[in-house]
Amino acid sequence: MANHILVVDDEVGIRELLSEILRDEGYYVKLAANALEAKRLRQEERPDLVLLDIWMPQMDGITLLKEWGAGGQLTMPVVMMSGHATVDTAVEATRIGAFDFLEKPIALPKLLDTVERALRKGGAEFRPGLSSNQLGKGPLISELRRRLDQMISHNAPVLLLGEPGCGIELAARHLHQPNTPWFAEQDNEWLAENPFEPLSETQGGVIFIAEICELTRAQQRGLSQLLGKLEKHHVRLICACSKPVATLIREDILDAALVARLSALTLTVPSLREHAEDIPEIASTLLRQMTEAGEVPVRTLTTAALNMLRQMDWPGNLPMLTNAVRTAALSALTSEIAAEDIARIAHQFAPPAPPAANVASFDLPLREAREQFEKSYFEYHIRLESGNMSRVAERVGLERTHLYRKLKQLGIRLGSQRGEE
Repeated sequence: MANHILVVDDEVGIRELLSEILRDEGYYVKLAANALEAKRLRQEERPDLVLLDIWMPQMDGITLLKEWGAGGQLTMPVVMMSGHATVDTAVEATRIGAFDFLEKPIALPKLLDTVERALRKGGAEFRPGLSSNQLGKGPLISELRRRLDQMISHNAPVLLLGEPGCGIELAARHLHQPNTPWFAEQDNEWLAENPFEPLSETQGGVIFIAEICELTRAQQRGLSQLLGKLEKHHVRLICACSKPVATLIREDILDAALVARLSALTLTVPSLREHAEDIPEIASTLLRQMTEAGEVPVRTLTTAALNMLRQMDWPGNLPMLTNAVRTAALSALTSEIAAEDIARIAHQFAPPAPPAANVASFDLPLREAREQFEKSYFEYHIRLESGNMSRVAERVGLERTHLYRKLKQLGIRLGSQRGEE
């Protein structure tokens, strides 16, 4: 079956010329005169490759590329085209997710070579999946992306902290320069056996090590040796960890000197419950990607279903939300996933109830029983939100000043909690 290429350009002469060349090469070609037409065609069918002009009226190619990326539709290679683009524009396009850039007028050999490379690489690399741009638009995630953008130009090792499944690897890939190597082995035994092994093949790229708190002493020694060679080979190291830096040192999980070297740049990736306002958008993106990949039938999430997903707790973060969306899509009996469908599966993904010991005794006077219940209630929600008092206030339905006053009355101390500030 011939590869499907979508050509998007507002100049009819260029569209027709590219179409004629590509069809002569055996490709199936569709044409769009502007971004709106391209969006409609992309909605109808996923092309294998898009040739996208940058300068177009109404909506330019960079804006369309960003929109596809944010909406989970950048699951195919996109080659940008322009006769007037600057180097900065080309760099921005590749940062957003463009595969390559072609300068007009496009030489025929260059066009065919780029198309062939994009199609060959696209089949292997452009799989449905979230990116850092699809983690939401709320204040926490927007701030995270801004901080990551500031770190891109630095080559110092980066330590990303956060709960398992919160999107640490997505944040790490945000720091990864396009079209450079990415090395991330599931088994870290290579650190003990030959820590210099990936250096030659990863020059100019990134070595990503997940969950450094699980490294053995031998692997830690190898990592320490590796750190001394990174600059010479122009390789950036990004590590992930689900424990705070202080815990790594206090509990002697990692050598303090090694922690100091790894944490030259440190950033925390928020858990899903800390930016719950983004859950409806993330869930919709996940469902759209599953549908497009043929994993689930064509389904849509109702507003009520999205609201219910937003209110649920996700101790397993993104993988748990992904499984919930997949389960709902495969078990729903109609094309719409309703709130009832989410409620039916919610118990499979909800956190366990508070221990019975925290429930107030029926033998106590009413006032004491109420205070005991309230104390257990607030302590439960503070634990659930990892001490984030803004989220606690939102969850329990109190203004923060009222909440703090109530906690003081109940004798609940926040010194050991993480707190928002």
